[in-house]
Amino acid sequence: MEERIAHPDKYTDEGKSPKIELEDPKLYHYAIFSDNVIAASVVVNSAVKNTKEPWKHVFHVVTDKMNLGAMQVMFKMRDYNGAHIEVKAVEDYKFLNSSYVPVLKQLESANLQKFYFENKLENATKDTTNMKFRNPKYLSILNHLRFYLPEMYPKLHKILFLDDDIVVQRDLTGLWEIDMDGKVNGAVETCFGSFHRYAQYMNFTHPLIKAKFSPKACAWAYGMNFFDLDAWRREKCTEEYHYWQNLNENRTLWKLGTLPPGLITYYSTTKPLDKYWHVLGLGYNPSISMDEINNASVIHFNGNMKPWLDIAITQFRPLWTRKSKASPADNFEAYYCSLHTQRMRLCTGQSTQVLPSYAFATRAIMLLSDQL
Repeated sequence: MEERIAHPDKYTDEGKSPKIELEDPKLYHYAIFSDNVIAASVVVNSAVKNTKEPWKHVFHVVTDKMNLGAMQVMFKMRDYNGAHIEVKAVEDYKFLNSSYVPVLKQLESANLQKFYFENKLENATKDTTNMKFRNPKYLSILNHLRFYLPEMYPKLHKILFLDDDIVVQRDLTGLWEIDMDGKVNGAVETCFGSFHRYAQYMNFTHPLIKAKFSPKACAWAYGMNFFDLDAWRREKCTEEYHYWQNLNENRTLWKLGTLPPGLITYYSTTKPLDKYWHVLGLGYNPSISMDEINNASVIHFNGNMKPWLDIAITQFRPLWTRKSKASPADNFEAYYCSLHTQRMRLCTGQSTQVLPSYAFATRAIMLLSDQL
């Protein structure tokens, strides 16, 4: 720990000129937005392990200020076989402010603050169907960064967006060879029968929604999305997102989250991908076959049963943990996952200590220092 304090320049890129690889459009670029150090590390590690030429791959990791230090140390201390890793805080993107970003402006609304942060006992039993939408994560700017990719990476033409609860199992470079047919968003569709249609995600009693969209349109999944940034700029998708997000300030068009505005923004500009690229449901559906999982390029632990939680689906957890134990820092990872997922609760094996949020990254880095 003392060495890190004495030589902070080793663990930060602040003040340094960006490496040319970070902006080289000829390389394979990935975007990962997360406040979970281990989860983000698993995504990068699993992707790198399945590439033939890691030095041609660039991973853009964005987190918040609180987790920036721990994230920087994790990616500096690990060996990614020549892959290029950029770690930044969302605060580094100065254009992301409340005068430009509708979500940030809406967070300043007294009504929205009351909706999210008023903690009254009667709310625990009232409107239980929609209680999950009261989680402030649904308006987290980290969640909404996916709508600003062309501005965050202005020199790039294509980028692969990955959620932090996925594991890569195959080489993904084939995505860059797909003919996008002028579309913006390459994604795996999730509809079957009457399930996962637009009608389930937005309010079709609203005249604007009813006039613009089909309730039977097939939904698709976030988690692994291939974006053609040139087509995005041409179609003005960020402006489209802003238009609808501003209209939804009172949550009358859809509840919350990023999937409904994504379905709206890319309504006519989504290219369906073959389903083997992205197999979903490992965080809620224990009936997914191992054949389907083994044939998948990316597996996604979407749902509440995350693989780093005690409630993870038992047969699926090893698919994640074997990727998280790829360095000497196994003990650190166990501690960190406990710390992150139990709301700042650190299980030491002897006792349980509640840590304030400011101690989160410091304690995580100290644990890592002890293990390496």
